[in-house]
Amino acid sequence: MPTSSATLAAPGRREAKAPSREPTPGWLARHGWRVLLVFAGVLLPMWGFAELAGEVHAGEPLPFDRPLLEAARAMAGARLDAFFLRVTRLGYEYGLVPFDIGFVLALAWLRHRREALFAALALGGSALLNMGTKALFARDRPALWESIAPEETFSFPSGHAMGSATLAWVLVLLAWRTRWRWPVLLAALAGVLLVGTSRVYLGVHYPSDILAGWAAASIWAVACFLLLYGLHRHPWAGRATPPACSPLGSPR
Repeated sequence: MPTSSATLAAPGRREAKAPSREPTPGWLARHGWRVLLVFAGVLLPMWGFAELAGEVHAGEPLPFDRPLLEAARAMAGARLDAFFLRVTRLGYEYGLVPFDIGFVLALAWLRHRREALFAALALGGSALLNMGTKALFARDRPALWESIAPEETFSFPSGHAMGSATLAWVLVLLAWRTRWRWPVLLAALAGVLLVGTSRVYLGVHYPSDILAGWAAASIWAVACFLLLYGLHRHPWAGRATPPACSPLGSPR
């Protein structure tokens, strides 16, 4: 009787094994930095924001808010007042917002379409998300003293902190594969810290508002980046850019 080839394997031949779905060292080498980005840029900030939001929603004072505000007040002086007023104005309406708009338009004009879309989605969405979150939590601003730069909107999370941190993430993620990544990273960190400090110094935000703004910015900006670039794309792909670097910093 003829034997079906489906029931008997040919002698001397081994069954083909299904390809392994487990991450290989090569896969980790190529995509490990994105795994790290998900953890450091999304999951960790999400946990931090949830902890802060839970305390604010419950109306519980955070133990570090008042002491840090009082420490900032104790430092107050005419020179610092003038300095942090400039920083806070540049950190939003007179610096950040015009820069955001100009940056997106410049990318679009230079036909970096995906980069322009990423910047527009991250920066514009961050502003809308901040307004919605402020309305949701409706936290009153600190009232320990009369500020020289009073605000009338709600406090949590800080719009200045969230806007500056979102821009920082956008610039760093776009620059990460270029030779400019370390200067951009250092400048972005300095700007974010200065803007956040200015809001506490001026007494218009609790430190927890600043931390929440940074966390929300990180979650939103990194999520937008991963949505648009996934595992196999990266900014400036196929375009003339400065010499690129591998994730470990060596020339590619």
